[in-house]
Amino acid sequence: MAERSQKSEARSKKAEVTDTKKPDSSSLITIYFMGQAYQVPKDLTIMKAMEYAGFRFIRGCGCRGGFCGACGTVFRTKDSYKLKVGLACQTVVEDGMYLTQIPFYPANKKDYDIAKEPANTQVLVRFYPEVMRCIACNSCTKICPQDIDVMGYINAAIRGDIAKVADMSFDCIMCGLCASRCPAEIVHYNVGLLARRLYGAKVAPKSPHLAERMKEIKAGKFEPGLDKLCKMDEKELSVLFYDPKTRDVEP
Repeated sequence: MAERSQKSEARSKKAEVTDTKKPDSSSLITIYFMGQAYQVPKDLTIMKAMEYAGFRFIRGCGCRGGFCGACGTVFRTKDSYKLKVGLACQTVVEDGMYLTQIPFYPANKKDYDIAKEPANTQVLVRFYPEVMRCIACNSCTKICPQDIDVMGYINAAIRGDIAKVADMSFDCIMCGLCASRCPAEIVHYNVGLLARRLYGAKVAPKSPHLAERMKEIKAGKFEPGLDKLCKMDEKELSVLFYDPKTRDVEP
């Protein structure tokens, strides 16, 4: 997810020499990235601390705001036996923290053809029978960075309520932290994903506006406008995007 190149090290050393606003030593803490110790300012997130130490992110840092789920991090804090998880863009570093990053949580997803699967009360349990092992410990809900009631939608999955699961899991960012804490080894986010796919394909009422818009797209109604945008330079696009006179922005 991140690499520390020779150029990065050189930039880091140069910054140490030229930066006149170096943090006071009393505000620095020691953390460990992949076993190597670094001193970084306290109160930084893991992601910002890694960049301060000279790491350059090449993937796993999509939104930097907790909404893409790509920066899953496994860590231990000082004098604690517990293995913890969190998003690097949200979790604040602690003195003595040992951490490593994972590109995604390694969990199995069942294969299915959504067009062939019925939206009945048994389909979720049929593909993910492990939901029946839920012990209602609520660890999945407690670790969720989106504050989703994960255990609640798993209970809905057990009841076969596809619409409820789809609604309750709608804000899921697929980070996998819930699955990492589950003693029943449930892959909650894949259960929610199946429910949302089934709901969208077979339960939710079809929108007449969507069908109408699809006809317009196929008829090429929007091609002239797209061609015009493609020919604009960056400055013209900025004016078009930011100028309230040219763009009708909802309050």
